[in-house]
Amino acid sequence: MEYENGYVYELMDKGGPTKVTEPYFKEAVDEMMRARTLCAKANAVLPDDPSYVGYLEELFDRKLDDVRILTPFTCDFGNRVKFGKGVFINHSAILSASGGIEFEDGVMAAPGLRIATINHDMYDRHTTYTYGKVTVRKNAWLGMGCTICPGVTIGKYAVVAAGAVVTKDVPDHAVVGGVPAKIIKMLDPEQMKD
Repeated sequence: MEYENGYVYELMDKGGPTKVTEPYFKEAVDEMMRARTLCAKANAVLPDDPSYVGYLEELFDRKLDDVRILTPFTCDFGNRVKFGKGVFINHSAILSASGGIEFEDGVMAAPGLRIATINHDMYDRHTTYTYGKVTVRKNAWLGMGCTICPGVTIGKYAVVAAGAVVTKDVPDHAVVGGVPAKIIKMLDPEQMKD
């Protein structure tokens, strides 16, 4: 069977499933190799040499003059990540982005961020994947070493505590922490500064 270019991404956008044994999955494999290669090149540049940003701009197919990403950095699907303005991602982030990741304006991420947008099928775990887009809304703050699971939305001005594992949506202005993450408190929206 012939598949149109982009078919694998249509399946990912619907949550899957996809099968690695199907011919359409080659497009995803090609993007993973492209992304991993560009990340390796960026990570091989000394951190005080700004030329590493060129590899990341190629990875995301956009200028990063309004986004700052520190290396080392890992992303397996650069074509599935969108950035708003003023996003800051500190070093050692791992973005497993096949299901799609969107960072809105002003998002901040501490070192060691982990975002997963893909999962293995419980019964056919070697060949079948499912997906869930992760959205991080305006001015959210992701703490050191936190993990965001597939399908989660982090609300505007929310804070995810260090080491938290977020398995469910986080409301606007909420502070969450723990494993799995739960609401610790709510912030006062009137006191927020952009």
